[in-house]
Amino acid sequence: QVQVVESGGGLVQAGGSLRLSCIASGSIFDINTMVWYRQAPGKQREWVAVINEGGSTTYADSVKGRFTISRGAAKNTNYLQIDSAKPEDTGVYYCMARTRGGGPDYSGQGTQVTVSS
Repeated sequence: QVQVVESGGGLVQAGGSLRLSCIASGSIFDINTMVWYRQAPGKQREWVAVINEGGSTTYADSVKGRFTISRGAAKNTNYLQIDSAKPEDTGVYYCMARTRGGGPDYSGQGTQVTVSS
C-alpha cells in the first residue's frame, strides 16, 4: 500500500509560478514512476508530467517548457514547478504513484490550482 499527499496549490496570476509537492509513504520501494495529472471542470483528466525512478522526465505538449517535474532528496518526494502559468492550467492536480510489476496505482486527494487572467 502507498499513500500519496499533494500540497502547494493555490491562486496565482497568469504568468506567475507555483510549486506543487507530492509525498508518498508506505511501500515506496514498489514505486517506479510518479505522474502528475490534472482535472479541470468539464474536461477529461490530463496527464502533465512523468518522472521515472531513473530520473527521466516526460511532459505533455501543453505544459512543455513551463512545467518541471523533479525529485526531492528523498525517494518518496517529488515536485511540480509551474512557471508562466496560464488560465487553462486551472484544475485539481493529482500525484499518482505507479508501482512496478503491474501493481496498483495510488493517487492523493489532489490540490487545487487556480490561475487568474
